[in-house]
Amino acid sequence: MSAAGIVIVGGGQAGFQVAASLREAGYTDPVLLVGDEPGLPYQRPPLSKAYLAGKTDAEGLNLRSGSFLAEHRIALRPDTRAARIDREARRLILADGESLAYDHLVLATGARNRALPVPGADLANVRQLRGLADADHLKEALAAAERVVVVGAGFIGLEFAAVAAARGLSVTVVEAASRAMARAVSAETSAFFARAHEGWGVRFVFGAGVEAVVGESGRATGIRLAGGRILPADLVLVGIGVVPNAELAAEAGLAVADGIRVDAFLATDDPAISALGDCARFPSPFAKGLTADGTVRIESVQNAIDQGRCLAGRLAGRPAAYGAVPWFWSDQGRHKLQIAGLAGPEDASILRGSGDAFSVFRFRDGALRAVESVNRAGDHMIARRLLAAGTPLQPEQAADPAFDLKALATARA
Repeated sequence: MSAAGIVIVGGGQAGFQVAASLREAGYTDPVLLVGDEPGLPYQRPPLSKAYLAGKTDAEGLNLRSGSFLAEHRIALRPDTRAARIDREARRLILADGESLAYDHLVLATGARNRALPVPGADLANVRQLRGLADADHLKEALAAAERVVVVGAGFIGLEFAAVAAARGLSVTVVEAASRAMARAVSAETSAFFARAHEGWGVRFVFGAGVEAVVGESGRATGIRLAGGRILPADLVLVGIGVVPNAELAAEAGLAVADGIRVDAFLATDDPAISALGDCARFPSPFAKGLTADGTVRIESVQNAIDQGRCLAGRLAGRPAAYGAVPWFWSDQGRHKLQIAGLAGPEDASILRGSGDAFSVFRFRDGALRAVESVNRAGDHMIARRLLAAGTPLQPEQAADPAFDLKALATARA
């Protein structure tokens, strides 16, 4: 490649991983990381857990130090917004009018929180949690709060609810679905975490839509549910999902549909542009029978890291299709949830274990598709090995506590 090198838009986990992996793969031309947040690239998962709980500070979130970037010749442009792509000239146009030449452009633009589309959602103490600035605002708000309402019983909402409850605050979680984490986990796992949160003092309101945030003097005093019920609150956290940041790609004429469409090699329909991470929708063998076209968009650290390595390998001359096993985790209070694979709401569930330590094996069309492990890290690691190897596992084997899963995974390794 010429001296223009590779420009990466997005300074999060995926963008940083591409940059670091390019150097590991022996790429020697310039690498420029353009991020719209100030400071060094940092980890997001601890924001809703350890950071809010005061167990780590901002410096502890950094993925690497400034000296690491310098030593590996990774140029960083923080607090810089990309405005437009000139595909014909192969230039990235910044918001201030400056343009950057590229030989290859990587879009790692991530996702943004979905806004709560009701009156009052812009009141001062209605918060969301996506970045470090959000977490800092929430820290201040938590210190002054007594009654907290969380809108959305997904991972972020429940992680935050656990932190708030541990501080002795009154916490109510409102969820439009009939159960917690309904889109992500089985009914069995959902019920366990709902009971755990209730044991910590959290109250749930399921099957409820939010009609408005009510307040006075510019601050929220509660939320009004459909039907008129009002839940008092001096802090409201909204966690109702995310929207992929695909506008830059769409305006450049690239294919977009719930994310930037890429092929198995993470390439867009422009050979000089790739995309990965939370903003990218890609074909996955683990989405078979789950989505109509076999493509999926995954929001996880694992996906960002593995796609970063995969893409860096291709750009350094060693192409390989992306096929890593998706896996996720969520720490809620003293319980750890780990998920390997991708499951849908109609997939069958087989329970293994009991009490506070169990796994739910999810089957679709008779094949193992995912495993949800609660406080059973060993099951999680075995599940990743089974799914990666495509090792057949029968539902009756998963249901039999005497069946040696570890031996099966090792034999097929």
